[in-house]
Amino acid sequence: MRKINDSKGNLLCIVYKDEDWVEGLNFITDNSLFIQVGSWWYQNGKNLAKHKHNIVSREANITQEMVYVKSGSMLATIFDQEMNFIEEVVLKEGDMAIMAYGGHGYKILEDNTKIIEAKNGPFVSVEVDKVKYE
Repeated sequence: MRKINDSKGNLLCIVYKDEDWVEGLNFITDNSLFIQVGSWWYQNGKNLAKHKHNIVSREANITQEMVYVKSGSMLATIFDQEMNFIEEVVLKEGDMAIMAYGGHGYKILEDNTKIIEAKNGPFVSVEVDKVKYE
């Protein structure tokens, strides 16, 4: 796992490669982020307690997202909060990136690339939730 920060030390992105998996429950993000991401690695027969989630008021002032590459590959470009270029990261099958703060862009590198994206919601609209740069 690798954290990408801006020049002031602010977290921009967490890159979690396929080889970073550890057995058991591993929370990749901490409670300071609005998105919570963890990995599971268990053996046959492991039981996880039945449960439901309570309705709890939460406040989030920014959308944070996770992208997971199921197959293929993509290039993730990371920017700071002022949209200054920081780094490019190639994500391959089994890799994940968690976009915390700053900006980002994606480019698909292979045909038939499949990505799963998750973010905190609700998503209001493109006009309200995003500022697009070319």
